[in-house]
Parts: sequence; structure tokens; C-alpha cells
Amino acid sequence: MSTVRRKAAIGAMLVVATAAVFSCENKAEKQFQAQQGSGQLGASASIKDLMKARGLNEADVQAALETYTPSGKKDDYLLFASGGQSGQVLVIGVPSMRLLKQIGVFTPEPWQGWGYGDGSNDILNSTQMGKKLTWADVHHPALSEMKGDYDGEYLFVNDKANGRVAVIDLKDFATKQIVADPILMSNHGGTFVTPNTDYVIEGSQYPAPLGREYEPLSAFKEKYRGFVMFWKFDRAKGRIDPSKSWGMELPPYSQDLADAGKLDSDGWAFINSFNTEMATGGDLDGKPPIESGASQNDMDYLHVINWRKAEQRGGDDDRRDEGPPHVGDRCRRGAHLHRRVQEPARM
Repeated sequence: MSTVRRKAAIGAMLVVATAAVFSCENKAEKQFQAQQGSGQLGASASIKDLMKARGLNEADVQAALETYTPSGKKDDYLLFASGGQSGQVLVIGVPSMRLLKQIGVFTPEPWQGWGYGDGSNDILNSTQMGKKLTWADVHHPALSEMKGDYDGEYLFVNDKANGRVAVIDLKDFATKQIVADPILMSNHGGTFVTPNTDYVIEGSQYPAPLGREYEPLSAFKEKYRGFVMFWKFDRAKGRIDPSKSWGMELPPYSQDLADAGKLDSDGWAFINSFNTEMATGGDLDGKPPIESGASQNDMDYLHVINWRKAEQRGGDDDRRDEGPPHVGDRCRRGAHLHRRVQEPARM
């Protein structure tokens, strides 16, 4: 083929190809405009086939689109979920619901080497309480606050099983401190904060002899007590200051959730309770099971504590005459600081 004929053939093919492209573009544009004008979903044939194959309707597809977050795009919110007996905190993106990070807290976590050196061992080992603790039961993450609103600087979380509280810095999503209360043995009403994060509240769940001592259940009403700890938080250091922390003895009920009042109720803390019957169970001894014994009353009590007045008390006048010395040093007592308000029973 001569050069002239070859050039002519190539030119003809280009013209045909260009015409085909414009034809396709015009057809697609017209189809898109028609779909927009009719208000239809405008799904392609392949999407419609997929919907049919999976039994999906347009509402299902819309729900999926509302939660879909492409790779590289940030979620609108972060959800901090307690990891329960994993001992960790899960960070989940919303609306994507992707697991973004697993924060090592009370137990070793190999994903980021938590508990495998780099100073994290020292934090984990700081609250062993005479035994090696490699497990926890994490409950109730709570964000730090300023003027009663979340500020997103710190996260606090409690270990229900072993009576511990952890501080997580949200600058790098890493645990910075773990403290163990020498007075109470378990917690549940934590780790809610006062409006400016002056204190992190930790309420005991199950009554126990104060100071982690042993007493038989036969001495339950006399020797067992509930307790609430007010951990002083030093925001400048980003750490709890145990030396400025204090607590309050409560009756031997089981305490549940706790929180601090805001606005008109600022200065008060609230803790609900159950098992005001003070049942201890004893199926093997012919006594009613604890679930039955602890649900006899129609009403339990909400504890209402004036923590601003309580923090002003201290010194020798407030020390207990019995029990371990570290209990007396940090325990506030006084009927004018604590009231009980009846609330519907719960179990």
C-alpha cells in the first residue's frame, strides 16, 4: 500500500472512531437526562441485576449509600466502644462502622505492641496489686468535658473486674495511666466526669470490705460497704493525681451507673443502686438465689452526693477509727454530704 493510500485509510478510521465516540456520548447524555427528568434511581442494568440477585430494593440501596464511606475519606464521627473482657477500647468510624483502631488499655495488645516494651509494660504493671493481671472487663468509656460539653481531649475507662481506671490521650489514642483504687474491689459506675473534668467518678459495683480486705458473708451488713471514688484529674499533666483524690463510703448496696450534674445541678453527683435488700444468695444453703433476694423491694435508692462540699472536708476529723490507714486518709463521711432518693427497683 502506498504512503498516500495508507494515510487516507488511517484518516478514515479516525473519522469513524470519532463519530462513534460522539454517538456514544450523546446517547449516554440523553439517557442520563431522561432518567433525571423522570426522577428514577437511574441504576445501570448491572446494578439492577445485582439488586435483583440479592433481593434488595431501592430503600436498601439508599441505606447502603448513606453509610458508605470511600477509602481515604474521614468518617463524620468516632465511636469509642468498651471491649469488655478483651481489656481494650475499640474505635469505630461512623457512619462507615469500620474498626479504625483497637486501643491497648488493661491487657497486652499485639496489634500495636501494647505491653511488649516501649514503656507500655510499666503502665500495665503499675496496678498489679500483688498479682499478675493480664485480663480486665472494660466498661463505660467517657470523654473529657469542659463546661459540661465534650472536648475530645481525653478518654477515661474502667476495669469493672479489678477496680481500675485508665486515662487515654486522644492526641495519639494511647493509654497514659492506669490507677487502682486501694479501697474498692470492683467498679461499674465509671468513668463519668464532672463538668470541667476536675474529677473522674468511679463507683463500686459490689459491696466489699473496704481496703480489699476479707470478711465472711455472715458479716455482710456490718463489714461490707459500697464506695465512690473521686479521682482528681490534672489536665495540664494529663494524669490522675491520686494524692488529691478522695472517696465516700456508701451503704452495702450494689451501685450501678454514676454521673455528675450540670448547669443547675452542678456540684452534685448521682449514683443509682440495686439490691437494697442486701441479699447475698446461698442456693446451696437453702437460701433464695441472689437474683430473687435482690428483687424483693419495689424501690431502691439513688445516691445524691454534694461533691463540692465533700472535697472541702479532710484532715484528721474525717479519718476512720477502724480499717486500714489508707481508707481513713481518703474517706469522706457526713450525712449532710449524701442523700438517698427512692427510685424504682432494678436488677
